[in-house]
Amino acid sequence: MQRANRVRRAVLLCLGLVASGCSESKPPSPPGPPTAVTVVRAAPQLVRASVSFTGRIQATDKVDLRARVEGFLEKRQFVEGADVKQGDLLFVIEKGLYQAALDEAKAGLAKAESDLKLADVEFERQKELFARNVGSQAKLDEVTAKQGEARANLLAQKAGVEKATLQLGYTDITAPIAGRIGRAAISVGNFVGPSSGSLATIVTQDPIYASFPVTQREILEVRRQGDLKGHAEATIRLELADGKPYASTGKINFLDVTVNPGTDTVQVRAVFPNPDRLLVDGQLANVVVESGDGENVLVVPQQALQLDQTGPFILVVDDGEKVAVRRIETGAVRGADIVVRKGLDGNERVITEGIQRVRPGQAVQATEVKPAG
Repeated sequence: MQRANRVRRAVLLCLGLVASGCSESKPPSPPGPPTAVTVVRAAPQLVRASVSFTGRIQATDKVDLRARVEGFLEKRQFVEGADVKQGDLLFVIEKGLYQAALDEAKAGLAKAESDLKLADVEFERQKELFARNVGSQAKLDEVTAKQGEARANLLAQKAGVEKATLQLGYTDITAPIAGRIGRAAISVGNFVGPSSGSLATIVTQDPIYASFPVTQREILEVRRQGDLKGHAEATIRLELADGKPYASTGKINFLDVTVNPGTDTVQVRAVFPNPDRLLVDGQLANVVVESGDGENVLVVPQQALQLDQTGPFILVVDDGEKVAVRRIETGAVRGADIVVRKGLDGNERVITEGIQRVRPGQAVQATEVKPAG
């Protein structure tokens, strides 16, 4: 019995110590520094009505260099990927056989000229004899025919010289246009000819085209709105593979005259300046056609947009340097940005970086940056 009382007193003592320990309050920890975030100030921008198409970049001029005569390739006179001027010497094919053929043709021309002179002399002689009733008509007819043969042979020999000259000239392959030349497809020392295919390709890169298909329905809609004048005056923009906009705008300069029966689309082409050679023949690009006078709307970066069960929203930093939620109604996507139709009054500081580290009502330290572009 005494042992049970001692155990009871020990348990009560432990409970009292635990209770006293729990009743002691720890001092509150000092608050940490405000979370750093990056913000962009929402401001109105002029936005025009737009529609996007998938297009392909095309060189304004593109030439595949080919050999027009057969022979071994002796020289390559250019650096691959370099700019060339019209008339620059690019390839040289062996000249020996063609130079010999030209010399032979010139020799044949010289003989033909001599034969014609002799035929002319003989004709004049027989003509004089016939006038004095000394020569016969048959002999005069014979020398007249020989004179005609000599004259025809002279013309043939001249044509032979011109042909041999052309073939010798074809051994020098020059640039027919100015532009940038690509990789040499055939190395020096190989036998080339008209069937060898392209030796290299030259493309003109500034200006450059962007070609894109437009459905027949969209073409008809534009025509109903007032022919194609408004469409031709539209501003054309490009979005590159990384999603960033191309710096310069373009203008439509060609609308195809036929419809693709498989897709019911018409090919449209716009021209762009390309001084930095950023656009390359064959690359894909997103073509944005803008028309109309436009309207001033608020635009924010897409990276600031968030979604939940209620809908889209963004986080802003209010005047008290605390995070606040703004429910918004979005509009068209503008590259890396998105149009905000409702929910913002303008001039708010929209959080673009650090969103995952903050919550509504939290104090933050905001660093404002200028919007991209």
